Amino acid sequence: MTPRLLIIGCGDVGLRVLKLLAGRWRVFALTSSPARAPMLRAAGAVPLVGNLDEPATLARLAGMADLVLHLAPPARDGDADTRTRQLLAALARKPPMALVYASTTGIYGDCGGALINETRAPNPATDRARRRVDAEAQLRAFGRRHGTRVSLLRIPGIYARDREGGHPRERLERGTPVLKREDDVFTNHIQADDLARACLLTLLRGLPQRAVNVCDDSQLLMGDYFDLAADLAGLPRPERISRAEAAERMGAMQLSFWSESRRLGNGRLKRELRLKLRYPTPKEGL
Repeated sequence: MTPRLLIIGCGDVGLRVLKLLAGRWRVFALTSSPARAPMLRAAGAVPLVGNLDEPATLARLAGMADLVLHLAPPARDGDADTRTRQLLAALARKPPMALVYASTTGIYGDCGGALINETRAPNPATDRARRRVDAEAQLRAFGRRHGTRVSLLRIPGIYARDREGGHPRERLERGTPVLKREDDVFTNHIQADDLARACLLTLLRGLPQRAVNVCDDSQLLMGDYFDLAADLAGLPRPERISRAEAAERMGAMQLSFWSESRRLGNGRLKRELRLKLRYPTPKEGL
């Protein structure tokens, strides 16, 4: 039988998944914007208009697909992911066989630059990361309750040359500084097409109630990442500033990213999902 897939939040990554499938699966895509329906249809999906913030619009999702790819972010308020709660309430009427959720590596919090894997206990330091931890807990409970094979993809920074806002060139052209080496933090990355391939493989091969770090093989300090991007783009390398200078010059969002340092192991990605990275480091991906 042709697999039936429901994509929740069919943005850049969802469209890359559709491109990989090339019409081989029956795909439905939930969108809150009727204006996006023609584009989704042209990409190979059946558009469904619904809003994760309006539960009454989600009732038709029950039983619509065997597989669900949940790419939608939480709302921007509170510690709980109400959008995931409302989605799961709709799906519970006729649960899917498998559900893959795009989470974030931000759930680990600051690890002091340590090399970690998925057994590391969550230690979220921001509201947006706490909402992701809440979503993961909801999804695992849903999987156990309904027999759905739930997989959690913990995703770091996504980049690609053809991704809107997904290339460091824009930041380099704005002249945004980076931290001096002695103050710098480790950062992690995944190229958008490799992420789309990981999503598909997880739908097929993911283990029940399992988390997987979806990251490449690099272990770069953030400043070194932007230096690499500058060299490849033929742009000046960014200014280096101290953490004290950053506190005076940068906004709260940027400072939150500069307060967490970790290196991620991707053994499960390669061993369990059997993904061969096309872009093992940003040097190839950029």
